[in-house]
Amino acid sequence: MSINFQHLLLPIHQFLQCSTPQAWIDKARLPQNLPVLLIDHLVCELKAAQSAMLLIRRYAIDKTSDEVLLAWLKPYEDFTYRKQGKWQELAGCNTLKKAMLPKVQSENTQNTVGINSQDLINKMVLLIKEELHHFYQVLEIMAEFDVAYHTIASSRYAKGLLSKVKTHEPDILVDKLICGAYIEARSCERFAALAPYVDKRLGDFYLSLLRSEARHYQDYLSLAEQIAGQDISDRVAFFGEIEAALIVSPDKDFKFHSGLPV
Repeated sequence: MSINFQHLLLPIHQFLQCSTPQAWIDKARLPQNLPVLLIDHLVCELKAAQSAMLLIRRYAIDKTSDEVLLAWLKPYEDFTYRKQGKWQELAGCNTLKKAMLPKVQSENTQNTVGINSQDLINKMVLLIKEELHHFYQVLEIMAEFDVAYHTIASSRYAKGLLSKVKTHEPDILVDKLICGAYIEARSCERFAALAPYVDKRLGDFYLSLLRSEARHYQDYLSLAEQIAGQDISDRVAFFGEIEAALIVSPDKDFKFHSGLPV
């Protein structure tokens, strides 16, 4: 792996409390597991976009912008959850720009979570655009490898993290952002870990995702620190322990973010 990639991965490895077990890599590289790996990756890209969009909708925009956001995501959700449309039709759907979302920030929102709405919009719109672009790229890879899309169940990973989020603001938002940072960091780490073991076309694709995934983790973490307005290292460590346990503990359900294969 190039020095450039190692530079990107160093803070990721320092942030995560464990590395992906070799047993997961060994299972992920098996040809028969390629379909579930690609399909789960596809759905994870959409869920990442949805999570970022929920943050904007809840904390940073008005009803008009909310409708613009929902319309932006609808074709992807229609394809994934309702099996409507052809995947090739998604090529021209990822067109939203930050300027299409006017900043509307109520005094109550500012007092409740202490957030800079425009900073949240800037970071999350870029993240959504990149996740939806990756979504389409995974569909292209699936077509190349003759993997047909079908619905699969979610893994325990994200649910396991989010189940520990606090129940009052601004801690809810801070915790969700920390969880987002871990999900993005783990994705980055797994892409890099798996890339040398798979078909070169797929491995090159995984490596192409590292830069954006690394930035996403940093954006989530910086927003969490900004909103908390105080040291969050204890909370980061708390979720780090949960995340690591989900990665190294036995897991019967093999997915992109699953734990130790049983």
